[in-house]
Amino acid sequence: MKIAIVKLSALGDIVHAMVALQFIRAHFPGIQIDWIVEERFAELLRHNPDIDNILTVNLKALKTDKAGIFQQFKEIRSYAGNHYDWVIDAQGLIKSALTAKLLGERIAGFDADSIREKAASWFYDVKVACAYDANTIDRNALVLCKPLGIEVSSEQILAKKPFLFFSDEDSQIYDFLVKDRLNIVLVIGSTWDSRNYPAAKFVKIAEALQQNCLVVWGSEQEKAAAEWMAAQSDLIKVMPKLDLNSLKALIAKADLVIGNDTGPTHIAWGLNRPSITIFGPTPVSRVYQTDINKVVKSASVVNPYKLNKQDDSIKDIDEQVIIGLAKSLLAL
Repeated sequence: MKIAIVKLSALGDIVHAMVALQFIRAHFPGIQIDWIVEERFAELLRHNPDIDNILTVNLKALKTDKAGIFQQFKEIRSYAGNHYDWVIDAQGLIKSALTAKLLGERIAGFDADSIREKAASWFYDVKVACAYDANTIDRNALVLCKPLGIEVSSEQILAKKPFLFFSDEDSQIYDFLVKDRLNIVLVIGSTWDSRNYPAAKFVKIAEALQQNCLVVWGSEQEKAAAEWMAAQSDLIKVMPKLDLNSLKALIAKADLVIGNDTGPTHIAWGLNRPSITIFGPTPVSRVYQTDINKVVKSASVVNPYKLNKQDDSIKDIDEQVIIGLAKSLLAL
């Protein structure tokens, strides 16, 4: 059997979907699993033994380069030459549904009541029902496994094997890791400012824990915030710009990851590393809480069907709550 999974973006969403791979592979050891993804996220999938081929697209570039649509169409159609038995759209957007339709004839995805862009479901032959506000990880496991006749329980997901892998990472990361203190990765950025915990409070957390705190960043604005944090505390170091392969390697070596509701923080869950995810305007149903993966949520009430980007309540979370959780996870 050959299947193609369409999950184009974003970083955290791809991590949450990847957990299904080990269950599919266990049920069908000889299956061919290909994954269609936006080029900038391909490295996240790299080195996973349960993925046979990573097939990239660059649909995001079409926003500024409309002429590129013909090249993208040609490239996607060339992937259809693999003759997939199933194409499963785990994204639930019109662009991902169109991509899936170009890849094969037997398409599965969420039904119209389970996704934001309801018209996407028109392209599916098999439609999976799952409440839009259900746990994101459960939703991904269901849409990827149910069309194949596989049932995955919450208990199986909780007992998952790590599923992110790296090789030939940037050796610089090991210059920042220390042996005389615990290594904590701080993830300070995200796609919206209202999802970002204040840099000053991250500094207070670092000072309270007295461990080696490494800040990762993805934009010049985040880098500037990281440098300000390092200037406030000798315990904080700014990491160099890391590709996804080296970011996975760093998080795999971390004793704890503390960060906003964003991709790098979710990588810790995929690697079975301890983490604290800080939530403001987004729902905690995006993650699994475990013995080592904890969440802290602001007091605001979140409507998962319509997120409020002006909800700045994350800034009101008392850093002492995070410090207490971190000490517990680190056994300090």
